[in-house]
Amino acid sequence: MRRPEFVLWAFLILAGLAAGTAVLNLTRSHSAIAANSEIYRQLDLFGDVLERVRADYVEQPEDDKLIESAINGMLSALDPHSSYLNAKHFRDMQVQTRGEFGGLGIEVTMEKGVVKVVSPIEDTPADKAGLQSGDYITHLDDEQIQGLTLQEAVEKMRGRINTPITLTVVRKGEEEPLKIKVVRDVIRINPVKSRAEGKVGYIRITTFNEQTYSELKKAVGKLKKEIGKDLKGYVIDLRNNPGGLLDQAISVSDAFLDKGAIVLTRGRNLQETQRSNARAGDITDGKKLAVLINGGSASASEIVAGAIQDLRRGTIIGTRSFGKGSVQTIIPLDGNGAIRLTTARYFTPSGRSIQAKGIDPNVVVEQELPEELKKRAQKPRGEAGLRGHLINKDEKEASGSSAYVPKDKEKDSQLKYALNFIRGLKADIKPEKESAEN
Repeated sequence: MRRPEFVLWAFLILAGLAAGTAVLNLTRSHSAIAANSEIYRQLDLFGDVLERVRADYVEQPEDDKLIESAINGMLSALDPHSSYLNAKHFRDMQVQTRGEFGGLGIEVTMEKGVVKVVSPIEDTPADKAGLQSGDYITHLDDEQIQGLTLQEAVEKMRGRINTPITLTVVRKGEEEPLKIKVVRDVIRINPVKSRAEGKVGYIRITTFNEQTYSELKKAVGKLKKEIGKDLKGYVIDLRNNPGGLLDQAISVSDAFLDKGAIVLTRGRNLQETQRSNARAGDITDGKKLAVLINGGSASASEIVAGAIQDLRRGTIIGTRSFGKGSVQTIIPLDGNGAIRLTTARYFTPSGRSIQAKGIDPNVVVEQELPEELKKRAQKPRGEAGLRGHLINKDEKEASGSSAYVPKDKEKDSQLKYALNFIRGLKADIKPEKESAEN
C-alpha cells in the first residue's frame, strides 16, 4: 500500500514547479476544477512510480537524485533552454554572470544526447585548443556523455585550474572523432574589447554579463579620446556572441539610441507584455554605426541588432543570426537551487519575432573559408534545428548561417566591408544582398 507521505512529497515538489497549482476555491469554474483534478491524478501516478522505484529497484536509489532527475525531465521536455539548477549549479551560474568562472570557456547546448558547441569564448582554453562552433562533444576523458544532463556534462568539464581534460569531438568533414586536450583555467570574461581602426572605432562585445554596459561606456570613451574629432563612426561586432543578461542587452541598445522601443517581451497572457524604451542620450553622439552579426550571434545580441535595425540607427552587416527569441527567468527555490524557465518571447521594436528565424542583415556578406576548412564546412543549424524549440507561428523559420570568423583581421571580409562602410569608401567585397535603404 502506498505511503501517503510520499504522495504528498511528490505533490509539493511538482505542484510548485510544473503547473503552478494553487488551493482550489469554491468560485472556480467547473473546467478549472476538472483541470486540477487531472493534475492530482497525474501526481498520484507519479507517487506510484516514485514509491515503486524506491521499493523495488535493484539498488537503493538516492531520493534527491530521483527528484532532481524528475524535475530535469519535466523542464527539458518544455524547450531546449529550460532546466533545473541544483544549489551548486545555481551558485556557478551566478558567478558566471558576474564575469569570472572556472572551466574551459565554451558556450554549449545539448543536442541529440551530446553536447554541442555553440561558440568557444575568445582567448579561453577551448578557443586556443581549436574547438569550433558546431562541434559535438561525445566523451569527456573517454567517458561518454550520453545519458547526462547538460548541467552534469558542464560540471564534468569544470575542475581545478591547470588540470587537463580530453574531449572527444565529432566534427563534420572529419572521418574520425577528434581528441582535443584542453587545460582548465580561470575564465575571466572581458565582455568588451576595442581598438582604433584609423578613424573608425571597433568594439567587439563577446557576451552580456553584469559588466558589459559599463565596459562599453569605457571603450567608447577611450576611442573618443584616442581618435579625437576625426572619429567617423563605430563598428559593433556581435559575431559569435551567444547572449546573456536581458537587462544588459537593453542597456547596450539604449547606449546607441535617443528614443523609441528597444524590445517587447510577451508572456503567455497579453497582460504580461512589457516594453523597454530608450532614454535620451546616445553615447556615440549619433556617429555612423555598423553592426556585425553571424550564425553564432544569439539571444541578447539579437535584441541589440534588432533594435538598431528597426529604428534605423545603424546598418546590420554579415549573415543571419542564430534565432533564439525567448527569455529565460531564473527562479530561486528557497535554498534548493533554481529553475531556468522560459517565461516569454521577445520581439523587435517593429513587432518582429526572431524565434527560430533570426535577424536578417541589411547587407549580407559571406565569410570566405580557407581551403583547409572548405571540405569540412558546416553551417550551424540555428535555433530552428534544436529539438523541442518554440515554434514561430508569425515568421517563417530558417536555418542558421556560418559562424566562421578568421583570426587574421586581414582575411575578415565582413569586418573589411563594415570598416569601409563607415569610412564611406567603396567596399572591396561585393555583398550578396543589400537592402533598398542602404
